[in-house]
Amino acid sequence: MNFFKRKKSAPDIQLVQAERQDFKDSCLLPESPLPFEKELYDRLRFAVPVIDAAIMKTIRLTGGFRLVCSDKKFQPELDSFCENVPVGISGRSLGTFTDIFLDSLLTYGSAAGEIVPLPDGSGIAGLWNGSPGSVKAVQGAQPFSRDYILSSPGGSAVKLPHPERIVYAALIGGNSILRGLPALSSILMRIYRCIGQNYDRAGNIRYAVTYKPDGSGGDLSAAKDRAMLIAKEWADGMNSARYGNVKDFIAVGDVDIKVIGAENQLFDTNVPVRQLLEQIISKLSIPPFLLGLSWSTTERMSSQQADILTSELEYYRRLLTPVITEIGNSFLCLLGTDSSCSVEWDNINLQDELVLADARLKTAQAMEIEQRLSNNN
Repeated sequence: MNFFKRKKSAPDIQLVQAERQDFKDSCLLPESPLPFEKELYDRLRFAVPVIDAAIMKTIRLTGGFRLVCSDKKFQPELDSFCENVPVGISGRSLGTFTDIFLDSLLTYGSAAGEIVPLPDGSGIAGLWNGSPGSVKAVQGAQPFSRDYILSSPGGSAVKLPHPERIVYAALIGGNSILRGLPALSSILMRIYRCIGQNYDRAGNIRYAVTYKPDGSGGDLSAAKDRAMLIAKEWADGMNSARYGNVKDFIAVGDVDIKVIGAENQLFDTNVPVRQLLEQIISKLSIPPFLLGLSWSTTERMSSQQADILTSELEYYRRLLTPVITEIGNSFLCLLGTDSSCSVEWDNINLQDELVLADARLKTAQAMEIEQRLSNNN
């Protein structure tokens, strides 16, 4: 036996191919949102305004950017492309495309877009934002390549012939940041619905008019007629108020008038509503003071929340940077140059938001001090 004989090892590509199934089952290919999830998240943003406000605030706070070409000679053409590239049928500019792209990324967990070239291949005709529920990323022929499947409402699936034109990004696991919120939001909407019903009852007052006969024979025999007359006169007096007229109600005998439900008190919903909103906002990673909720009691807490939000925005920028770079490099390639581009993001500045939050905090503290002084006096 030759102990010094080397064993033949398989190429590395075969090792990758053997483990490709394990990779696919982990995080390389996030699942696309199901059709019912897309509709659910859309309805959730429509029903709970604070969720929609948090997502839109995150998109605006992500900030703007600029593409810088490695060859300064092509910089003016690249700037013109970023400002004037058509997006869909109504949008324009690369910033508009990234805003829609990030909106889809946050809401559904993944986002897809298409680079549409001119028919002659001399440039880019425009950019198109796709529906994440209909575009699914699948494993390509190579270990680290992707193909895309387009699903139609009828259930048929078509493989896109030009995957190189597709730009795609996904959060970790392809899960939306709204995942887990429908259950909490349903409880919150149930509380708001009950509040509305209670105020309908309290604001639109109902009366109970009770006539008590004195017990004599004549009064008892005419009780029905008198009750009908009282009801008619009461209804006439209430209807006259609709036209701005005041009409007194006069009755003979023992007549008792009460407001229905006046002895009941409305439930205090501040505690459960705040608990639900805290859970929702913690999932959205937005400081409460940016949404007009004055829960922070110190300026230091607001500063720490702003630092946490900055790290969240940096994470979203890391997801968008490869997409933006791919679009810019495609434009330069169609110009016939081998130059590349890089993304320069604007500085994240939350100073204005912090100043407004500090002003609201000081105003609340001043009102509290004035109230204590008035109570002591």
